[in-house]
Amino acid sequence: MSTPEDRPRARTVSSREAYRNPWMVIREDVIERPHPDGTPRPGTYGVVMKPHAAVVVPFDGERVHLVGQHRYPIDSWSWEFPQGAHHEPGADEDHEAIARGELREETGFVAGGLRRLGELAFAPGMSDQRFTAWLATDLRPGPVAPDAEEEGMLRHRTVTPAELDALALGGGLVDSATVATWFLGRRFVLEA
Repeated sequence: MSTPEDRPRARTVSSREAYRNPWMVIREDVIERPHPDGTPRPGTYGVVMKPHAAVVVPFDGERVHLVGQHRYPIDSWSWEFPQGAHHEPGADEDHEAIARGELREETGFVAGGLRRLGELAFAPGMSDQRFTAWLATDLRPGPVAPDAEEEGMLRHRTVTPAELDALALGGGLVDSATVATWFLGRRFVLEA
């Protein structure tokens, strides 16, 4: 839910790029936060800036497909839906192309059907990155073609919708985007 325009909001005083790599930019903002007494309070806010991404539920009519990999920041194995972003300037404009590309790269599947489920933010308290959630159906197998950084790192697993529910509710899924995308796509899978 977005905040109504008449509600108090922080105001940006200045911004600077604090860090950059091929996958993200970290922006540091000097801000003024509203205070109930009417006096603005100064502060600093760090924002992780990343391009729009896609998260895809691959459903073959009976089972849901997951990819697993070690996630360095949390030093833990994670089962997830195929997901990612394109990092070339302007590449984030075609969200369906991003979804199809990530599905093909991480699973080898080409989707005959692709349903847009919604758009969410990954971590709105620290990042501007949003993602579009998709349901991929009518899957046709092909070669897996991961990015160079993921080469040899990805594993594949299939589960029934009930098994995926159990994983999500039992703590077996640590990726919040996967859990949120499953929440959006689950009813379409169960109706199939």
